[in-house]
Amino acid sequence: MSDIIQPRVLKGFRDFLPDAEMERRDLTERLEKVFRTFGFVPIDTPALEYAEILLGKGGGETDKQVYRFRDHGDRDVALRFDLTVPFARFMAEHAGELYLPFKRYHIAKVWRGENTQRGRYREFTQCDFDVVGADCASSDFETIQVIADSMRALGVEDFRIRINHRGVFNRFLASAGAESASSDILRIVDKLEKAGTEEVRAQLAAAAGEGTADRVLDFTRKEKDFPETLAKITAAAGGDNPDSARLGEVFECARAAGISDRLVLDPSITRGLDYYTGVVFETSLEALPEIGSVCSGGRYNELASLYTRQNLPGVGAAIGLDRLLAALEALGRSNRRSGNTRVLIFHVEDGFLPRYWELARELRAAGIPCEVYPENRKLSQQFAYAERKSVPFGIFLGAAESARGVLAVKNLATRESREYPSVREAAADLAGGSA
Repeated sequence: MSDIIQPRVLKGFRDFLPDAEMERRDLTERLEKVFRTFGFVPIDTPALEYAEILLGKGGGETDKQVYRFRDHGDRDVALRFDLTVPFARFMAEHAGELYLPFKRYHIAKVWRGENTQRGRYREFTQCDFDVVGADCASSDFETIQVIADSMRALGVEDFRIRINHRGVFNRFLASAGAESASSDILRIVDKLEKAGTEEVRAQLAAAAGEGTADRVLDFTRKEKDFPETLAKITAAAGGDNPDSARLGEVFECARAAGISDRLVLDPSITRGLDYYTGVVFETSLEALPEIGSVCSGGRYNELASLYTRQNLPGVGAAIGLDRLLAALEALGRSNRRSGNTRVLIFHVEDGFLPRYWELARELRAAGIPCEVYPENRKLSQQFAYAERKSVPFGIFLGAAESARGVLAVKNLATRESREYPSVREAAADLAGGSA
């Protein structure tokens, strides 16, 4: 028919079928558990903000990606492009109602009109955690520890957290006489992995001259370990300074916590967003480096000052859930499943529907997720339904079982059956998976 609307979604946007969405929910539940063990609490902010709240906070490229429009009240509004800038506005607006330091987490969708590729979409989910109100090595290191614990909670072991300090980089640029071009240089260096050395060198030379380009590329090269790299960049930055000392203190905390082997000092890490002022982080998977960072962030001590005179230094990171899921799928570590139903009560005889629902209530009360098949259809159809949803067990209750006072429980994978004299005994085995 000509009046049928073609079902489709915009480029860079996606629907999620149950198996994919259940995996996403499972991962976010694991992350929430980690965040809460560190004392982080949840918040939420609107998807839509006044455009002036968002624009000019992430840099020129980010501003071009913002979804911006006039609403029905002719207000200039935009969809949030990350969760950090709205959080800075949130802190400025609610600081009087909160305590400091304030540790929050926020798992929600954000929008950027950028080019799409594997693991990169225009609508995607970020899992943010931040500490506001403390500017110290402890809060910087806590971010690293949460990243490490989060990766492990998601079953990811082959990760490395690369760290740098914007302050050390800026000190180096000042000593090199390139301070006036620092914003451009930092943004260009951030493209190093994607664009390659030659392209970045050409862009650096155009922005700051040939000599500066070579000095910057030398500065960004790692040495054999964290201490040697720290010594090199400290010397290039003019000698001992508080920013290098902060990096050293963070490394000592990592060593004491047993995760220093996960930490790499990488002077090429700058993060493209303008609001970072201190340490910056990027987390990559050793088995799939080409997919980029799956968790990134840093310190942003001046972002809230755009909205308030109160000093609210912050540090945090965001796990890119969609990119991480794409990486896990590429590595064959995806854990998709079609449902969480443990038991399907088969509809085998008319007149037993009330008993099926009574049985379902008793099983749920015992903590067993279950369903009642709604109609007395062919068993082949009911078995097919259970298979599509990956339901492991089925219960059969009809006149024969009722007369004998038993429940027939079938393992739907092996087709082995077992009878139980009571719901309580059946539930005990079903909960343990031994039915």
